Amino acid sequence: MDDDLTLDHMIELLEDVKGNVDYENCTALVDDRVLDSFDILSIISSINDEFDVSVPAKDIVPDNFNSAQAMLDMVKRLVDEEG
Repeated sequence: MDDDLTLDHMIELLEDVKGNVDYENCTALVDDRVLDSFDILSIISSINDEFDVSVPAKDIVPDNFNSAQAMLDMVKRLVDEEG
């Protein structure tokens, strides 16, 4: 599981949900409206499936989805909490 928790893996997951986005450099995916609510729901579903964690409602905030790194950090924290 920990081997899967890499930025490259998160970016691959994000590109499967919505391509043509610079996930490596963008730090305002939600704030700049690059991702919309449907994208966020798709990302949450993919995170649940890929990493076997549940994203609680309290974590569905822009700060956790503004960058690939922020999403990865959230997933790592959730894995630690559930582990």
